[in-house]
Amino acid sequence: MVMDKSLKIGDQIEVEIGPIAHGGHFISRHNGQVVFVRHAITGEKAIVKITSVSSKLAHGDAVEILSESTDRIKPICNYAIPGGCGGCDFQHINMSAQQKFKLEVIRDQFMRIAKMEVDPEMVSVEPKNGLGWRTRFDFAISENGKAGLYASKTKKVVEIDRCEIAVKEVNESNLFNEEWGGTDRVRVSVSSSNQVNISRGKMTVSGPKKIRELVDKNVYDISPQSFWQSHKEAPKILSDLAISFMKLKQGDVVCDLYGGVGLFTMPVADKVGSKGHVHMIELSNHAIRDASKIFKKYKNVTIHKGLVDKKLSQLNNIDAILLDPPRTGAGKNTIDKIVSKSPKKIVYISCDPASLARDSRFLENSGYFLDKINVIDLFPMTHHVESVVRFVPKKDS
Repeated sequence: MVMDKSLKIGDQIEVEIGPIAHGGHFISRHNGQVVFVRHAITGEKAIVKITSVSSKLAHGDAVEILSESTDRIKPICNYAIPGGCGGCDFQHINMSAQQKFKLEVIRDQFMRIAKMEVDPEMVSVEPKNGLGWRTRFDFAISENGKAGLYASKTKKVVEIDRCEIAVKEVNESNLFNEEWGGTDRVRVSVSSSNQVNISRGKMTVSGPKKIRELVDKNVYDISPQSFWQSHKEAPKILSDLAISFMKLKQGDVVCDLYGGVGLFTMPVADKVGSKGHVHMIELSNHAIRDASKIFKKYKNVTIHKGLVDKKLSQLNNIDAILLDPPRTGAGKNTIDKIVSKSPKKIVYISCDPASLARDSRFLENSGYFLDKINVIDLFPMTHHVESVVRFVPKKDS
């Protein structure tokens, strides 16, 4: 369907706001055409300013609310406004409604993409106000040399002087007052042991070159370039949930796919014991270097550098598989390789409902049953959400 040619960037239209869509927008219609709207809530009537137009749909910002939802609150951040920082999608929505909308998105994505009905359980995470949780940032640099974040769907850098979802160490640093030369992004990492690293590219600007992350009794010394969960509570919550879902026993052989620095490998290795084994597969050079040092003394851990599907093909007699892929998901080729190993349990950790739904359909078509799904609100104030899903062979379900 072709977009109404009279609708142009900058136009303002009055619309009624419909259901939530994946990506932090709400759906509205104008002259029968779809308009994705930010800064709105289902049930509201709003004046929307069009920010982009394509052949099939448009995007816009709600710049005036004519009738307010009871779920609407005043954003605590001065930058969470139309045309402002694009980092937070939902600061104008109370926390309980944010979680309700996220569950709605997951159910919708599973129904649309996988033709599956799911009933996910939401897990709330401290801090319950949704602020002060984020430990990792890649700040863009403005033309004025100031650190900032991009406006939604643009390359416009919005300069900021603090971030409300950041842990206090980020806001207490001097990075927002600095004038940064060049265009390289400024990466900030705050560890659970209160170390702060500021780096650009491969160079550390301030702080230790390796930072120490502590998860219960487990210690991970990692480089700032290696992936680590951004919510300060995420490593423990996800590790505990993954372990509980897998129900491992001594002697089990487990594959940890997209293993990073080994966040899950370490507790899994402890669970399977000296008679068991963990095969961790990872592609990133930074993560492999860190993991090689972390697991140097672990006799029941083997680290494989390379693509998951290729390395997994070389392994056999697997009891359980854990995967935490990037936002794009695993994909059919990797799912086929996983299924070919006939694991008794597959635990899938996902940060994207759409790719999770797609891969869940692949698994369902290949003889596995979605046995359990938990949703963890690890990205409050944003549309992002983390899911932990367990699959078992249909004959065992």
